[in-house]
Amino acid sequence: MAVYMWVLFVIIILQRVIELFIARNNEKWMKHRGAIEKEVEHYKWFIILHTSFFISILVETFLNDNKTLPLDYTLLTIFILTQLVRIWCISSLGRYWNTKIIILPGVQLVNKGPYKYIKHPNYIIVGIELLVIPLLFGAIITAVIFPLLHILLLMIRIPAEERALNIVRSNTNREEAGK
Repeated sequence: MAVYMWVLFVIIILQRVIELFIARNNEKWMKHRGAIEKEVEHYKWFIILHTSFFISILVETFLNDNKTLPLDYTLLTIFILTQLVRIWCISSLGRYWNTKIIILPGVQLVNKGPYKYIKHPNYIIVGIELLVIPLLFGAIITAVIFPLLHILLLMIRIPAEERALNIVRSNTNREEAGK
C-alpha cells in the first residue's frame, strides 16, 4: 500500500475509535439519567459489518498490490465533505448521539442541524463512505459489497430506530397534552 493509503487508513480508524469513545460516554451519560437501550439484537451485525469492511479494504488492497495507486482528489474531496457532515450530525445530537438505539424518556427529539431536513442523515453519510473509502484504496469489490450490506442492515435498523423514536414522540405528545 502507498504511504498516503496507510496514513489515510490510520486516520479513519482513529476517527472511528474516537467516535466509539464518544458513543460510550454518551451512553453512560444517558443511562445515568434513565435512558433505555432498545432493539439491541441487530447491533452486533453493525460491528461485524464495519470490522469486516476495514479488513476487506486491507485484503483487497494487498491482493491488488496497489502500491502505486495515485491519490484520487475527487474521491478525497467527497470523503472530506462526508466527514464534515458526519461531524455536523454528531454535534447536532450532542450527548444524544450514539451508535446504539438509546432513548431518554422525557426529552424532546433533536430537530436541528441535518436532522431538521432529514430523519437519518448519518446513515446516508455512512453509505457514501462505504462506497468512497474503498475506492480511495482501489478496493472495488469492497466498494460494491459493503454499501449493499449496509442497505440490508438499514432495512432492520431504521424501522427499529423509528419504533424507539415513536416512544419518545408519544411521551412528548402526552406531556404536551397534559399542559
